[in-house]
Amino acid sequence: MSGPDQAPVRAWLTDLQARIVAALEAVDGGRFVADRWERQAGFGGLSCVLEGGRVIERAAVLFSDVSVEQLPPSASERRPELAGRSARAMGVSLVIHPRNPYAPTVHMNVRCFLAAATARGDDACWWFGGGMDLTPVYAFEEDVIGFHRQCKDALDPFGPDWHPQFKRWCDSYFFLPHRNEARGVGGVFFDDLNAPGFETSFAMTRAVGEAFIPAYAPILARRHDHPHGERERDFQLLRRGRYVEFNLIYDRGTIFGLKSGGRAESILCSMPAEARWRYDWQPEPGSPEARLFTDFLPARDWV
Repeated sequence: MSGPDQAPVRAWLTDLQARIVAALEAVDGGRFVADRWERQAGFGGLSCVLEGGRVIERAAVLFSDVSVEQLPPSASERRPELAGRSARAMGVSLVIHPRNPYAPTVHMNVRCFLAAATARGDDACWWFGGGMDLTPVYAFEEDVIGFHRQCKDALDPFGPDWHPQFKRWCDSYFFLPHRNEARGVGGVFFDDLNAPGFETSFAMTRAVGEAFIPAYAPILARRHDHPHGERERDFQLLRRGRYVEFNLIYDRGTIFGLKSGGRAESILCSMPAEARWRYDWQPEPGSPEARLFTDFLPARDWV
């Protein structure tokens, strides 16, 4: 497949996955199960999953490098000029669901996409995408501000406009219209990034990926031993239900993976081990649970 050299992108992605897995194992004390899979010669991935850990109830840190002979309609819906092309997509995606309700769930994804040239004369095209976002149950301003600060610091070297743009995109993307509420407190999100050129787009994507550990590790260290009881656990499971709703209804990566014949175990292992739904549940006004909805979920500038 013609286009920019993908080897440096793949090398960085596999190294990033290994470093994140090592950092999480150091916090939890448990070991990830590494499941290597192959869909066709030279293409596949490595799914690293930790379940039932001391700190982490479930975490999935996934690398994939897949090639398709023909893009499915779901992949070209927003880009009809790509319909029918062969393509390659590679990336690292992770979701961490801690045990403690005071330690927030987090998601991060960095990816590169390349669509082949066509016989009718269309050039090969590529872009990067990714981001990270925080989904607390019982939120702390210190945590949210620190997370957003790391996102901003990662992007500021590339110019003052990128972080505000990617922050707004995150707020609008990780939103559940049927609930009229945000999934969490945001972070940064971007897609179709190619305007700065391949090297700069790759550098921006690397900066976001490298910011993940300093953005999240201090929060997990502060909160994983916070005292809690059944009330907090119940609310955590209700909020996880919202997370499941978003991933199955709206998330582009989940939809693309399932509709393009991706490996279901690797796609769905980012779901929480347990979640809960309750009919027409509402938090008690003035309660700690209500504070999430009033003080944290509405979009705002945190830094």
